[in-house]
Amino acid sequence: MYATLPRRTAVVLTVACLLLACLAAVAPKRAAALDPFTGYLMAHFTGESANGEQIYLAHSDDGLHWTDLNNGQLVLRSTIGTRGVRDPSIVRSPSGDRYWIVATDLRIASGTSWNDAANRGSTSLVVWESRDLVNWSAPWLINVAGAIPGAGNAWAPEAIYNAATGDYVLYWATNSARNGVTKHRIWYVRTSDFRSFTTPQLYIERGGTQGLIDTQIIEVPNSVGGHRYYRASADGHITIEAADSILGTWTTLGNLSHMGISNGTGGGTVVEGPMWARFNERDEWALWLDQFATGRGYMPITSTDLGSTRNFRTRSDYAMGGNRKRHGSILNLTAAEESRVLGRWGSSVPASRIQSYNFQDRYIRHADFDVRIDANVSPAQDAQFRLVPGLAGGSGTVSFASVNYPGYYLRHYGFDLSLAADDGTGTFASDATFRPVAGLADASWTSYQSVNYPDRYLRHYDYLLRLDPITDAQSRADATWRRVSG
Repeated sequence: MYATLPRRTAVVLTVACLLLACLAAVAPKRAAALDPFTGYLMAHFTGESANGEQIYLAHSDDGLHWTDLNNGQLVLRSTIGTRGVRDPSIVRSPSGDRYWIVATDLRIASGTSWNDAANRGSTSLVVWESRDLVNWSAPWLINVAGAIPGAGNAWAPEAIYNAATGDYVLYWATNSARNGVTKHRIWYVRTSDFRSFTTPQLYIERGGTQGLIDTQIIEVPNSVGGHRYYRASADGHITIEAADSILGTWTTLGNLSHMGISNGTGGGTVVEGPMWARFNERDEWALWLDQFATGRGYMPITSTDLGSTRNFRTRSDYAMGGNRKRHGSILNLTAAEESRVLGRWGSSVPASRIQSYNFQDRYIRHADFDVRIDANVSPAQDAQFRLVPGLAGGSGTVSFASVNYPGYYLRHYGFDLSLAADDGTGTFASDATFRPVAGLADASWTSYQSVNYPDRYLRHYDYLLRLDPITDAQSRADATWRRVSG
């Protein structure tokens, strides 16, 4: 084709084509985020228990039936701010090479009242970053609401990539006075890295004294229902709105009162924390709603056409797993992402009972957080533990994770054994870590040696568990155990 072109033009085109060919040869494989989705990941917290206000993960194959990851234990712990996090939002970059979790900096379990939290709480959010959904950075704080006059808090953050501006819209609820009315409103900033951000701007406000929180937006690429974006907010009802741009004009489609669902106005099933998810490989969406008023956790309603709130229907074919799941977010996973997540946190350690050698009708159990050996334990889960890799590390070490108190482990304190919440300290990890060795009374059984007091072993005395040196036949028998299926 160059024959009809001036020689110089032909040379330029030839060089350009060669450069393009070289670039194509070294171009990376297309971003994982563009691959077909095969599963689902939910980030959530569990409640106001000692370890409940941290980051937990769950996985689903079908978007309706969920399995707790990491054996139901927390995955990320906040060590900054209030040292607790709620309402996590998990965000993927458009190219699929980076992920963030953004969460409320709040810990009610520490004794903070809701009034203090709302009016004198943290104005910062907690952020983690990852390149692979498995290895996460240390958390950091971003004071997004600090510039809002009289800001009392920063709650329920969410973020969505805005192709129109090439960055993320990060939005949340802040309680503050404006035009003489103090209430929660939704504010936003723009950010490209979740470290620096623009001045906060008002995003959503309802009339009168009605506040709102828990807004979450979902993008609908094929515009089913007529719009590209849909958002749900808790504002007395669960209000659904639609727009063609994230920062443009939003149209109210309605609420869920016709389904007997509200956020407190009009009674019915009272919910909060709306959480969107699209089902893989089909045009159907779930809106998960937290039944916080009754403590029953999330329930889904689904729709194949988001253009009207009348298109939602309730579902009963779902299961939430063992942990209670409070306000979080759902990320559709590619096969590569799913493989990494399940490879790191998906293997389930079965529940076990720990049988006494010299009282074989008795098993280790917790009772009011004290630890003893008993027969005929009821409820049975009080005597069930998962022997997970030792919290303090070390090849072959184990920790005893409670089945019915996620985040709690057997630990010694003053050489007495108790069931306690992992506080994230090195001392706790060491106190809760043991090394299985051949049984001191029978080598076919097992004894558990303390890693930080290696001259002491887990034993019972008057049926109570303690950590003791082993010096005679009686103590050897007391310190010998067998792990049996739960």
